[in-house]
Amino acid sequence: MSSPYVFVLADVDRATLQGRVRSGRTAHRDRVRAQIVLSADQGVSHAKIATDLGICPDTVRKWRKRFAVRGLDGLKDAARGGRPRRITALERAEVTALACTLPAETGLPLSRFSAGDLATEVRARGLVAAISPSSVRRILKAAVIKPWQSRSWIFPRDPAFAVKASRVLNLYARIWNGRPLEADEYVISADEKSQLQALRRRHPDLAPGPGRTRRTEFEYRRGGTLAYFAAYDVHRAQVIGQIAPKTGIEPFTTLVQAVMTTEPYASARRVFWIVDNGSSHNGQPSIDRMTAAWPNATLVHLPIHASWLNQVEIYFSILQRKAISPSDFEDLDALAERILAFEERYNATASPFDWTYTTTDLNAYLDRLNTHEKRAA
Repeated sequence: MSSPYVFVLADVDRATLQGRVRSGRTAHRDRVRAQIVLSADQGVSHAKIATDLGICPDTVRKWRKRFAVRGLDGLKDAARGGRPRRITALERAEVTALACTLPAETGLPLSRFSAGDLATEVRARGLVAAISPSSVRRILKAAVIKPWQSRSWIFPRDPAFAVKASRVLNLYARIWNGRPLEADEYVISADEKSQLQALRRRHPDLAPGPGRTRRTEFEYRRGGTLAYFAAYDVHRAQVIGQIAPKTGIEPFTTLVQAVMTTEPYASARRVFWIVDNGSSHNGQPSIDRMTAAWPNATLVHLPIHASWLNQVEIYFSILQRKAISPSDFEDLDALAERILAFEERYNATASPFDWTYTTTDLNAYLDRLNTHEKRAA
């Protein structure tokens, strides 16, 4: 006897259901329901589907009917009533409000609340008669505010933050003083990665095996430190780097010379150098030195504490992840060789970073800071 619930499976629905069947992350119940629909679409009988999947024919009829009536939404579990809530909406709000308060502000010797601490404090204050840590976790998980999450940041304190940051962002968009850059004008993002250590592990790594990740020896021998100066062409995605024993004006000057004597920068109309406020290139004296040595070079300083606007830092993070960590080098020569070899490899295939942060984003960020300051005042 044929089923009264007949459907024609659309290609997009078939692809979705086949993906659920193949995926190793699909819940067992969802995989079974997908298999029922796919088999029914091929004309397989309810009894045969039930036998193949090890389920009863009534289960096959149930999910075929639901799919025929509601499509993919019909394969979801129906909403269940469950036990009535013991904790009212007002009490849930009280728990969330307490979680947003620093414990030290209430005289508790804690830097942050755990779910257990919150449950104890809520009961002690009489906000809720009875509540468990698991209930606290569920309340906070459903809340829009996540008070247990935090991250470090530094408030902008450069009085010319907006002007300096906008100037750099405009250079990334190939604009200077309101005018587009010419084809022979270039933007360099430069900085140094200091205190790179040549650490040699006391024992070799243990290779990964079944159920075991690679193991890296914790103890190491120190082999000294070096600095890596890099100039990253923002729009050509090319890096020119130099190894130095330490940071300072002299090694930065050497890097500038290496770049400015290399084409296309040697014959460029202008080369803009974006740098932070490190001691190697800080203040007006660094601008004067650059202009005197290379008249076609313009040094542009980032605001104080704004290295996150320096694109070369992205390259440094890639270098750290792909070529340096975990550190295990025989000596400084081996570390320097790895860094320069990675630079060459990177230049062979690199493309410019997809930089999307613009002056519009910057202005919105500064508006939020201004609003925050007014509220604090």
